[in-house]
Parts: sequence; C-alpha cells; structure tokens
Amino acid sequence: MINDEVSPSGMTDKQAQEFHKFFITGFIGFTAIAIGAHVLAWLWRPWIPGKNGYTSMLELTQDITQTFMS
Repeated sequence: MINDEVSPSGMTDKQAQEFHKFFITGFIGFTAIAIGAHVLAWLWRPWIPGKNGYTSMLELTQDITQTFMS
C-alpha cells in the first residue's frame, strides 16, 4: 500500500508539487506579460520626462505631425 499522507491543505505531496508547478508557470507568464506591457507603455509615454519636461515631447510630436501632413 502506498503511503499517501494528506497535508493540512488537503493535498498529497504529488498533488502539491503539481499545483506548485502550474502556479509557478502561471506566475512567470503573468510577470512576463506585465513586463512587456510596462515596456510598451514606457515606449509610448515615458514616465520620467527629459530635461525640458513634457513640453519637449509635445514639440517633437507636433514636428513629426507637420512633417507627415505636408
């Protein structure tokens, strides 16, 4: 007879290891997606402005827009 002792969580050791594997896989996937989203948000609109503040970004945007519109 195999000794499948149940822990206080109600899972056997094998079940707990399987749950841990899926939990860690999901956590790593979530973290990777979150890092990717933060990088894309930073590229779209940096959180820390340059030395001229956010107005320099607005001027750059206006210059680019005028270039494409003309």
